[in-house]
Amino acid sequence: MLQSYLITVVGLICFMEGIPYLASPDQVRKWMQWVCAAKSRHLRMLGGVLMLLGLALVYVGRRNGG
Repeated sequence: MLQSYLITVVGLICFMEGIPYLASPDQVRKWMQWVCAAKSRHLRMLGGVLMLLGLALVYVGRRNGG
């Protein structure tokens, strides 16, 4: 059961990650150029904020019956 749940989660992540590339590849290219030019400190802060946001969303989703 846990394995099928994990496969489903990974599949949904892949699906969500692919949406920007399909919808607006030029904007993704600009974003990637910004990421390559950004300082490591800024990327770490962005990564930390995104991780905290993700954990908060998982917490709220699980707490509300998910």
